[in-house]
Amino acid sequence: MSAAAWPISMRTGRPDGRVGRPGAGRPALAAKDPGLTPALLELVEDRTQGDPMKPLTWTSKSLRRVADELAAQGRKVGRDTVATLLKAAGFSLRSNARVLAGSHHPDRDAQFRHLNDTVAAFLDAGDPVISVDTKKKEQIGPFARPGHEWTPPGEPVKVLDHDFPTHASGTAIPYGIYDLRRNTGFVVVGTDHDTAAFATSCLRRCWLEEGRAAYPRAKRLLITADGGGSNGSRVKAWKAILAVLATETGLEISVCHLPPGTSNWNRVEHRLFSFISLNWRAHPLTSYETALNLISAPIPARLIDPSDRANYVMHATATAREHETPH
Repeated sequence: MSAAAWPISMRTGRPDGRVGRPGAGRPALAAKDPGLTPALLELVEDRTQGDPMKPLTWTSKSLRRVADELAAQGRKVGRDTVATLLKAAGFSLRSNARVLAGSHHPDRDAQFRHLNDTVAAFLDAGDPVISVDTKKKEQIGPFARPGHEWTPPGEPVKVLDHDFPTHASGTAIPYGIYDLRRNTGFVVVGTDHDTAAFATSCLRRCWLEEGRAAYPRAKRLLITADGGGSNGSRVKAWKAILAVLATETGLEISVCHLPPGTSNWNRVEHRLFSFISLNWRAHPLTSYETALNLISAPIPARLIDPSDRANYVMHATATAREHETPH
């Protein structure tokens, strides 16, 4: 048997299998250069930001850049060593924490509790509760989409290098309606403007096509929505047109708005729009049919009729008289 095939413990005769004596081997760079760690920490220290005399001010603190700056000081060190020293000093990779909610009204918690209690009361009574919102507008055309997707070998899908609006053939405006009780969604894709008339038309279509059959005995409907946008709390046209919808359907419609800056807590964001984003991932929206087909895989989707587009005027308003008149 050759020596190379022997177990290490048989070749060395040591019970722990070590080849060299303890302490043998090349010493660590930090041990050879006691000033290496302080020089590294000085480069990445947050207090250096804003000082024009520091080499890493207003630049990325990547491992490669830090190693290059240390090499410029006469300390030749690799990226792996920089990472090891930073971890030993307690550093770690971090991203921004989106936890600041901006202004905090003293009644914000009470508003959330009222919304939660109202939703629970409607659900306990068997009445429909829906969450609504308008997703970000998307340009229709050969534009790049974020994300990656597994594709067969060959060239990737070619798209425009710039997203200029003049190159778009239209705009897709997805309006989402999420049914909390049935855990189902309904999407209407608009092509003009996101107005109160458009939002109410989406609600009307959803109720006529699905809601009426799902809740044949319903006498009231609860809508939860953001505080801004086409269905905002201060949009008088939304309230006026919604009163017309209540008269048409015979429903007692109630609306609960989330406090400003808390749209992330709107259920439609997570339960409906997340699936749209997944289906649109890495797929250029070259036409309205493409956008609808990608949505329609898990969610019923509709495109507004051409006859409806004239109703979605950009500056739809309601007079104060209409706003104050009870319906």
